[in-house]
Amino acid sequence: MNQALTTTKEDHIIVWLAALAITIHIAEAALPTPLPGVKPGLANVVTLIAVYFFGWRIALWVSLLRILVGSLIIGSFLSPTFFLSLSGAICSLLMLRLALWWSASVPMLRFSTIGYSIIAAMAHMYGQFWIAYWLFIHHAGIFNILPILMTVSVIFGIVSGIVAKEVIQRLEPRLNLD
Repeated sequence: MNQALTTTKEDHIIVWLAALAITIHIAEAALPTPLPGVKPGLANVVTLIAVYFFGWRIALWVSLLRILVGSLIIGSFLSPTFFLSLSGAICSLLMLRLALWWSASVPMLRFSTIGYSIIAAMAHMYGQFWIAYWLFIHHAGIFNILPILMTVSVIFGIVSGIVAKEVIQRLEPRLNLD
């Protein structure tokens, strides 16, 4: 009963991108942060690249694998950090999906890579904020830091968007996606 597991080219792409995102995720976890939960989010650059070249579905897999495997390696699986990361990613991916739909529906209102990145970063922060409020810090005082967190997310979204744009511009002529 030896059956070989068959994989597709899409499976290989997902694994390769997820491995890259996990590596960045782990490296970011080691960085000191000025505020709890505030990180540059450079692993999300891989998600943006996945969306651009391969579509939202592959980006979804890459992002979810990054969170699951990254949390297992770091040791934060099923911890508050895991749930904050997961909620942020889900909100980010849902908003990316909505933005992609919007861009396809209204061609003259297309977003740039930086625009998608800002949308994703703000949705990520917003999702994390609400999970933190509902599950961990149910106090009205937390709303005092929301403007700061959203401002930081815009700044990091711009940075991630610039990085993603540069990587996409360098990869596009080299990738043979056929």
